[in-house]
Amino acid sequence: MFRILRKIDRFSITILVSVIVASLLPVSGMAAVWLGWVVKAAIALLFFLHGAKLSRAAILSGLTSWKLHITVFLATFALFPLLGLGVSALAALFLPGILATGFLFLTLLPSTVQSSIAFTSIARGNVPAAVCAASFSNFAGIFITPLLTALLIGAQGASGDTLASIEAIVVQLLLPFLAGHLSRPVTAGFIDRHKALVGFTDRGSILLVVYAAFSAAVVDGLWRQIDPWQLAAIIALCCVLLALVLGIVAFTARKAGFDRADRATILFCGSKKSLASGVPMAGVLFPAAMVGPVILPLMIFHQLQLLACAAIAQHLSTGSDD
Repeated sequence: MFRILRKIDRFSITILVSVIVASLLPVSGMAAVWLGWVVKAAIALLFFLHGAKLSRAAILSGLTSWKLHITVFLATFALFPLLGLGVSALAALFLPGILATGFLFLTLLPSTVQSSIAFTSIARGNVPAAVCAASFSNFAGIFITPLLTALLIGAQGASGDTLASIEAIVVQLLLPFLAGHLSRPVTAGFIDRHKALVGFTDRGSILLVVYAAFSAAVVDGLWRQIDPWQLAAIIALCCVLLALVLGIVAFTARKAGFDRADRATILFCGSKKSLASGVPMAGVLFPAAMVGPVILPLMIFHQLQLLACAAIAQHLSTGSDD
């Protein structure tokens, strides 16, 4: 399990490297146009793999814990957006509007899969329920995240033409996901035998989207628009958001009468947001030049949630429940 966490940490470092490379060597002109088409293909491939890796057994397992799954669902798609509205309104007072939008967008995303399950296992939580809750969150997020984005952000015109966004969601996200899931009778064996190759393709697609997003943002003057103190403010707001979510979710799970194992599952599945889903979704829902600043709060929140949840999981693994 610690091997999984080390892989996550290395992936975080490679994401940072992609941002640095994009900042130093951004693409523009026809190269940017060609990169845009490659990114569209990468996003489609990424969601095809998401669908192919999601087994029906994972969806069905743990469904009897309906109370737990409803709690995780509400934390992910109700509590988080409500907090996001407040945090984004606060951020808008002293940060560029696009960064405030980024805070709201990150709260609309589904939960993580790999790290949620990993942390639940370390904390001796209900792993089958974590697999089901995290998997369902990602599946539901394909529909709910664009809908919430249209309702809470699209009204401000940030996500562009609504019909075009719906078409892009269907073509680049939903159809590849469904195709991947329906292909499981053919592809499941290959995916199980070549997990390293699939993982490399999965992470490589995300890195490509991050590079393209920040490249377009840098060409548009991203780093000239953000001062060091503003970056520090983003980190501080992410810390506040994470602390609020962790505190509220832990308190609610305890008051609702869940046992220790289920409380650990709810805490880790209901308090995190998926960078793997958020980056490609932002690439579909927002214009290219906006994607970089929109996902900046998400990237920072992602690192903080890993650090905080790793410490909490280690604490719970000792048997302590305080």
